[in-house]
Amino acid sequence: MKIGFVLPRYGREIHGGAETAARLLAERLRDLPGWSVEVFTTCALDTVTWADEYAPGRVEVEGIPVTRFRSLPKDVPAFDRFSRAVFPAPGVLSEAEALRWVEMQGPVSPGLVEAAEASACDLVTFHPYLYWPTVEGVMKLGRRAVLHPATHDEPPIRLSVFRRVFEDAGGRVFWTDEERGLAERLFPPIVTAPQIVLGIGVESHTGDSKEARSALGLGDRPYLLCLGKVTEMKGTSMLARFFAAWKERHPGPAALVLAGPIVDGPVPHPDVIVTGSVDEATKWGLLRGARALVSPSAYESLSLVVLEAWSVGTPVLVNGACATTRRHCSASGGGLWFEGFGEFEIGVEQVLGDDDLRRDLGDAGRAYVEARYRWAAVLRRYTSFLERVGERGRSIPAVRA
Repeated sequence: MKIGFVLPRYGREIHGGAETAARLLAERLRDLPGWSVEVFTTCALDTVTWADEYAPGRVEVEGIPVTRFRSLPKDVPAFDRFSRAVFPAPGVLSEAEALRWVEMQGPVSPGLVEAAEASACDLVTFHPYLYWPTVEGVMKLGRRAVLHPATHDEPPIRLSVFRRVFEDAGGRVFWTDEERGLAERLFPPIVTAPQIVLGIGVESHTGDSKEARSALGLGDRPYLLCLGKVTEMKGTSMLARFFAAWKERHPGPAALVLAGPIVDGPVPHPDVIVTGSVDEATKWGLLRGARALVSPSAYESLSLVVLEAWSVGTPVLVNGACATTRRHCSASGGGLWFEGFGEFEIGVEQVLGDDDLRRDLGDAGRAYVEARYRWAAVLRRYTSFLERVGERGRSIPAVRA
């Protein structure tokens, strides 16, 4: 089969969880005999403005043909004003008003959707649910569309337009059971529609902890690591505040490293090291050397970085408000969770001060990844599902409500 991938951004420079998971899946699918992959995306890097930063046109990224399209300019202040008006009660908006919000958010790229629709792809996958290319694309392609929603329990998911997106797609691919459960509660008709809980494949890469320490000037300091966007929306500001409060009560050499693209950094603190984006070798070196990976986000549909930490035997400490990462920890025995500063303080003391516990947590997390998140099993499930969706789409005529 030939499979299209539609994303608002694409490339190894992109650090978003949904985009990274989609890219990894595309690269693995590309290597299977009898399968081919094509990507349709915008010229954007930044999710706030969607400004064109790549050149439009066709290129190859890791052997995959990628066609980039320009987006219409986004009026960010107008979108922010409209969002503030919408989200006290998103469920009361009409579908026309909800579509207006989606268009204002963007990235609006008609050429992208037209190309995906006109392509020779047997199925076209859309990642994630939130953005205009997915909404417009699923509505146009119907049963030929496979939705990878990366569903979060957040205000936009309650806009009426997303009911059509989730229900019209030919198939739905969820990263975790928790994500599927949320989607089924919000959109009950999909319970009997084609869907799968896929997960993602995880493989560790080379990276030396001593070299990573040296690059960041950490020396021999014990440190906690947070990987991903540095922004209040992902909980990093809260994490920095909690860590600063913990340091006041527990003076010592421990540090917190926030490694990832900086959107809005926390209040500066001498023991909170904000690195910006790091290369893959530094990332994996940091993961191997950390006392624990901390995931402070309350909104995760998978959390690839948690699985990556476990793949090298590093325990995790996660926000208990996130059902997905909390479930990972309870199912694996590979991590702890916190709800408020008191539990955060206890968790940090345990992962920094109890080497036996830290080793046991890391070993349990590694075993969990080995059993559930290796590529061979993930790809068997995925290709079988795509074949079923493709066959169903050919045998059942499309009917629209």
